[in-house]
Amino acid sequence: MDENPPVISRVSTDECWNLLRRSGVGMLATAAAGRPDLFPVNYLVDGRTLLFRSAPGTKVAALEVQPHAAFGAQSADDDGHWSIVIRGRIDMLTDQAEIVGSGALELVSWAAGSKRVFMRLTPDSVEGRRVASADYPSGAIYT
Repeated sequence: MDENPPVISRVSTDECWNLLRRSGVGMLATAAAGRPDLFPVNYLVDGRTLLFRSAPGTKVAALEVQPHAAFGAQSADDDGHWSIVIRGRIDMLTDQAEIVGSGALELVSWAAGSKRVFMRLTPDSVEGRRVASADYPSGAIYT
């Protein structure tokens, strides 16, 4: 029996958005041809939405057919590990004034190439949780 079980707590919606502003990297889940798929993405928080930019391809094609997606980000800080899941709708941004005004042009991608497709995820739900760091001696996790 674990003497120090990890403490899992919910993260408020406001704290979720604050944590997301610190990261910039996550995973976007789509449904392509009836199958789930995950794509690593760089993102930018714009108000209470997320912005992405992408090259045309599998992810964009899937989202044009089925615009509902899930997004996940996770990291760690001094308070432990956190993870956030956002579910909602992806809209393609085509209006240049909206693209410029949103700051999406400042979004830098880790992957090289022309990223000329701009997208916005508007959430239906935002859920976060935090797991307090366990105080295990080195190697004790596997005993």
